[in-house]
Amino acid sequence: MSLDDKSQAAVERLEVTPSPPLAVPEYCHEALSDGQLLVHDIRPAAERRLVRKLDMRLLPTIVLIYAMNYIDRASITSARLQGLPEDLGLSDIQYDTILAILYVTYVPTQLPSNMILNRIPRPSYYIALCVFLWGTISALTGVTRNYTSILVTRLCLGIPEAAFYPGAIYLLSRWYTRKELALRCAILYAGFLFATAFGSGAVTIAIGLLTLYLLPDYPHNTRWLSPAERRLAQVRLAEDAGEADEDVATETAFNGLVMALKDKKVYLFAVVSCSQLLGLSFSSFLPTILGTLGYGTTVTLLLMAPPALLAAAICIMSAWHADRTGERYLHLCVPWWGTIIAYVIWTSTMSVGGRYSAVFLMLDGFSGCALTLAWLSNAVPRPPAKRSAAIGIVNGFGNIGALMGSFIWKSTWGPGYRPSMIICMASLALATVVASIIRCILVQQNKDLEREEQNALTGAQRDRIAEAARLEGITFEEALRRQQGFRYLL
Repeated sequence: MSLDDKSQAAVERLEVTPSPPLAVPEYCHEALSDGQLLVHDIRPAAERRLVRKLDMRLLPTIVLIYAMNYIDRASITSARLQGLPEDLGLSDIQYDTILAILYVTYVPTQLPSNMILNRIPRPSYYIALCVFLWGTISALTGVTRNYTSILVTRLCLGIPEAAFYPGAIYLLSRWYTRKELALRCAILYAGFLFATAFGSGAVTIAIGLLTLYLLPDYPHNTRWLSPAERRLAQVRLAEDAGEADEDVATETAFNGLVMALKDKKVYLFAVVSCSQLLGLSFSSFLPTILGTLGYGTTVTLLLMAPPALLAAAICIMSAWHADRTGERYLHLCVPWWGTIIAYVIWTSTMSVGGRYSAVFLMLDGFSGCALTLAWLSNAVPRPPAKRSAAIGIVNGFGNIGALMGSFIWKSTWGPGYRPSMIICMASLALATVVASIIRCILVQQNKDLEREEQNALTGAQRDRIAEAARLEGITFEEALRRQQGFRYLL
C-alpha cells in the first residue's frame, strides 16, 4: 500500500497539557489524568504495565476459548475411535459429510462476522454471545441419535464458532503493535495445540459468561482501563504505523470490504491460508492416524499429548523470535517444510517409532499457520475496517482447505495414507510459492514507500499525519519522522 493509499484515521482529539517529568509509582497510574502516561520518564514503565495487564487478562481468556472451540469442533473425530459410526449406523461418506458440513456455515460466516465486530462498540459482548451459543449447540450434539440430527447440529455449530478465531486475531491487532502481535497470535494458537480429544459443551457455556467480564473492548472504551491507559493504548498503535488505528465516519464496514477486495495481497494470503490448512488437515484425523500404530483407544489418545505440547512450545518460541527479528516469511515456511519431511517419513516406513516421531514434526507445521493472520495484519495495517474484512476473507477462504481436507483422509487409504499425504505435501508446496510472491510484493512496496518519502506531503496524507501528532501530543515534524519509518514486515 502506498502512502497515498493509506486511509484516513480519526480518533477523539484530546489536548495534552505539557507536564514536567514525574516519577510516579505504578500503583498511582490509575489516578493520572489523560495524557500524563505519555511523559517521557513515565511512559516506558506505564507501557510495560499496560501490555502486562493485557497479557494477563486478554490472552488467557482467548486461549481458553480457542481450546474449547477446537475441542467442540473436533471431538467428533475422537468419537470415531469410540464407535460413533457404529452407534449411529454411519457409512464412511456419511461420517465425512458430518465433518465437512460444519464448514458450509463456518466458512461464509467469518467475513460478515468480522465486519460486524469492527462496527460494534463492545466486542466482548458479541464474542461472549457466540461462545455461549456454540457451547449450547455443542452440548446438544451429545444427545443426537441419528445421522440427520447430528448433521443439523453440526451445520448450526459452524455459525457461532465462525466468529471467534478471526475475531480474536482482529481484537489482538487492535491492542498489540507489529512487533508484539506474532507472539500473541502464537499463544492463541497454542490453545488449539493444547486442546485434548474430549470436549464439554457445559464448560464452554460457562466460559461464554465469563467472557463478558474478562475480554477488553477497544483501546478507546475498555472499562477496566483508566483514561490514561486507554490514551496510551491508542498512542502505541498510532506510533506503530504513523496513523491512528481508528476508522473515520466515512469508512463503513462495506468500505472496508471494498478496500480489502481491491488489495491483491488479500487474495494471495487467502490462497496461502487455504493451502496450508489443506496441507495440515491431518490434525482433524490425528486420533485415527495414531490408531494405525496398533494401540488401544486410551493409549492412542494419550499419545497425542507429547507431540502437541512440544508443538505448542515451538510455536510460541518461533513467534517470539519472529517478533524480535521482524521476519515473517521463513517463520511461516520452515515449519511447513518440516511437515513435508514428516509426511515423507510416515510414508517411507512402517516402524512404530519412526511414524510416531514423524507426528512430532507434523504438528510443528502449525507454527507457520499460527503466524499467517499476524503477517496479514502487518501487511494490511490500516484502516481497521479494511483489516477486519481482510482477516475474515482470508480465514474464511482458508477453511475451504479444511473442508477439502475432510475428504482426503479416507480409511481405505490407511494405515499408510500415502495419497492423503501426497496431496498435503503438494498443498504446502503451493503455500510456500504463494508466500514467496507475497514477500516479493512487500519488498517492492517498501521500496515504493522509501521513494515516496522523498516527495513533499500534501492534502489528505498530511492531514492524517497531523491527526496522529494531535493524538500523541507531539509536533507534526516528529510524527512525520515516525511515519516515514513505517515498513511492511517481511
